[in-house]
Amino acid sequence: MERNRRIAVLGAGAWGTALANLAARPGAGVEVALWARDAAHVAEMAATGVNARRLPGVPLLSNVHPTVDLAQASGADAVLAVVPAQALRGALEAFAPHLPAGAPIIVCAKGIEHATGLFMSDVVAQVLPDNPPAVLSGPSFAMDVAQGLPTAVTLAAQDGDLAARLAAMLAAPWFRLYSSTDIRGVEIGGAAKNVLAIANGIAAGRGLGASAGAALVARGFAELIRFGHAFGAEPGTLMGLSGLGDLVLTCTSPISRNYAFGVALGRGRSIAETAQRGGLVEGAHTCGVLVDLASAKGVEMPIAAAVDAVLAERIGIDEAIATLLARPSKAELTILD
Repeated sequence: MERNRRIAVLGAGAWGTALANLAARPGAGVEVALWARDAAHVAEMAATGVNARRLPGVPLLSNVHPTVDLAQASGADAVLAVVPAQALRGALEAFAPHLPAGAPIIVCAKGIEHATGLFMSDVVAQVLPDNPPAVLSGPSFAMDVAQGLPTAVTLAAQDGDLAARLAAMLAAPWFRLYSSTDIRGVEIGGAAKNVLAIANGIAAGRGLGASAGAALVARGFAELIRFGHAFGAEPGTLMGLSGLGDLVLTCTSPISRNYAFGVALGRGRSIAETAQRGGLVEGAHTCGVLVDLASAKGVEMPIAAAVDAVLAERIGIDEAIATLLARPSKAELTILD
């Protein structure tokens, strides 16, 4: 009898839990190891059958097995890496002795490694050269996926056949995946949109109005396109689900942590207080390295740079707004201008 496929999910946050249930859905023939580093958290999930800390009200499927044991990834046919972007390297290094060569690593974190300036797929390639990286990104909230609400995302791998196989492995009637070979484009969209969402949140919190919000989305998208172009991303990818689609969702929804973080700042809360209350805000960790990479390539990203300057407390919010509004007027010729 053929054994069920095995998937390891690294990270038991809301998104990791939703993806674990998705992978373990009835009929998929998959056993899922859901790893968390906190033994007490794992014990709670095992005892109650619910990840009450991160995704309350959503029962874990019976073939999702919470674990703190790194060895549970042994023999995995694929790995979903759903730890925060800045923790990805450490998690992969810890799991490296237990991962079979050739098992693809599907990165579900959205960011750029702050210490090295590396994109997530490059971190995987450094730590696990025998495991092909893939990237899953797009407009998706964990609770929507967990509740079976219609969602569409992109899954990219360098090998198009591998991307298609992984997409088919995770596809469900309510969870549509489009495969791609443009890894860089997919991960750039996921990283940059978080920074731009902070800017939109700040504008909303400051009461600048819907017109300003729409302008920020449009000009922020122009920044994303310019950055992606400089790093070899395909324009169609950036205009698709993992680029424009994710940008619109993250820049307009109060459920977005990055947008909510910006709203709190715009309303006058301190950066320290907002960060403590808001939980993980990937855009705050990404903005500095995003701006540095852009500068090294001669790419102008004034909105992202303003977010970086505010978070580094080099300027205040009102000064940042005034600086953006005082930029010289120019013709809107192409999206690369």
